[in-house]
Amino acid sequence: MLGGEPLLRVLFGEWPREWTGRSLETVRSIEAFARRCAALADRQPEQAKKYRTFAIWAEGLLRSMDELEQSCYAAKKYAQQIGHFRIDDLTAEERTSYERHVYFDKNAYIRFFALLDKLGTLLNQLLGLRTERIKAHYSYFTMLRNMRQNGLHSELAKPLNEIKERHQSAMSRLRSRRNIEIHQMNAELKDDLSQSLANNGARRTLENLGSNMEDLDQGWAMVQGSLHIAFRYGCAYLRRIE
Repeated sequence: MLGGEPLLRVLFGEWPREWTGRSLETVRSIEAFARRCAALADRQPEQAKKYRTFAIWAEGLLRSMDELEQSCYAAKKYAQQIGHFRIDDLTAEERTSYERHVYFDKNAYIRFFALLDKLGTLLNQLLGLRTERIKAHYSYFTMLRNMRQNGLHSELAKPLNEIKERHQSAMSRLRSRRNIEIHQMNAELKDDLSQSLANNGARRTLENLGSNMEDLDQGWAMVQGSLHIAFRYGCAYLRRIE
């Protein structure tokens, strides 16, 4: 099971993370799904390619979950090392922590949507949702809308939609930052631009790191919770079709 590697926590002189609580349940559900797919591939040679693909995708999602959690953790740890909010007041150490914070923060909010899209691809193929008829390069949210509007697997669509709605405001802000980063400019420079226009070319303060980290917490809750719901359902679905 993933989760024992030091990876990013070694940067802070800490012990490796151990999954606990709902995160541990999610990890176990993903692993159970992958094992069941591998067993089905052995028992049904004519569909072995399909089930082995599902198993590999599940293992990839588990690794993505691990990488996302660590990126969120590192972004928050470096943010905690910054005690000033005015640019001119930052010490050399705080400037270094800020640059590292920006790196891991950016890594996290890009990974949220990449992971969800991978989950959407797996569910679309596993459940035969045919979301590609709506949009060739569909997102997780397009897949979810397809399920909701067409009454597909409502026992899965309902809780997935509920958790999406619960964290919608934070996810919208994270999506905006992701889109700016990918399509326009470095997302942290958006605040630079606003302040520069307002202050005759000068930037005076950092962006609101606390608010951004609260969004990361909500994003993690949405993504991890969606994985938990999806893979519990996936295991039950495979049992029904065996």
